[in-house]
Amino acid sequence: MRRALAILVLTVVAMSAQTVRQEAPNPEATSGAIQRRVAPPARITRFTVEPGTVQPGQPATLTWATENPSGVTLDPAMGTVAARGSMQVSPAATTTYKLTVRGPNNQVLTREATVTVPGTTPVTTTAAPTTKAVPRLANGRPDLSGVYAASLGAPGGRGGRAAAADGPALKPGAEKYRVVRGPNDPGLTSDCMPLAGPQAFSVPYQFQLVEGAHQVAILNEYPGTFRIIPTDGGPHPADPDPTWMGDSAGHWEGDTLVVDTVGFNDKTEISGFKHSEALHIVERFSRSTYDTLQYEATLDDANVFAKPWKVTRTFALRPDMAKVDEFVCETNEDYGKFFKKE
Repeated sequence: MRRALAILVLTVVAMSAQTVRQEAPNPEATSGAIQRRVAPPARITRFTVEPGTVQPGQPATLTWATENPSGVTLDPAMGTVAARGSMQVSPAATTTYKLTVRGPNNQVLTREATVTVPGTTPVTTTAAPTTKAVPRLANGRPDLSGVYAASLGAPGGRGGRAAAADGPALKPGAEKYRVVRGPNDPGLTSDCMPLAGPQAFSVPYQFQLVEGAHQVAILNEYPGTFRIIPTDGGPHPADPDPTWMGDSAGHWEGDTLVVDTVGFNDKTEISGFKHSEALHIVERFSRSTYDTLQYEATLDDANVFAKPWKVTRTFALRPDMAKVDEFVCETNEDYGKFFKKE
């Protein structure tokens, strides 16, 4: 009996020691870190010009195809282009066209194609890209509509370049709201549940804005959620039912769309913290240029944070995408076990 009891005690001690050793999370096994490591690289699969030799002013056709880009530009003078496409050019002199593709992890690829115009001096300077005006609706408001690039990281990454302007600080006694993940935790997005506020823009999927005269819709490809935001300055319901995405009401301040959101449930997390139903988010959207969307969010929760804090980002337009894709999420797998270092 004593021998059996001793074996049991040793087993419990060993299991406890193993638990202690496993408490420290492995940052390389988090879903965000894995996504960044295994993100497929960008590729240029085609960049050609036909015909390669023309007379002054005659047309030639540039054709290109890329994979997994976060941005594609064509010079001289074309600027941002779709991931796949073609364009007719009519150079007056021999011209070398340059395709530049940006991909995950600061990847940059280039390829050149030359149209020869016999008897002319080759163009050696790169003309400045043509600047496109920010589109506007009939009511004069800037049209924010478009598909914008995803961002990776916390709170964002390339395609959604991000900065924590004034990071979160917990109020005294609110330490329970800090999210602490163990080594076997599959991560924030493993349950496919909706993501609130700026966290919704911190996944490796695009999002789309669709603007009308009296409302704006935000469509998040992952996990297939949406918000329809009235933009005429109306009030929130007196006592909104708590929801994953909250109740949003918008209004315009000049060319900036301001979205005030309350009525959250307490089931989501943002930047490593849980929150209460008192969460209040004010977002500001503006299209600073044709190709970029500026985003700022101010977050406040009197039960959790010592003071309001901000997140700012710049998202790149995806002109190659007319709409976000369908995404059906049932459950995500923790892929950390497949990337263990030997």
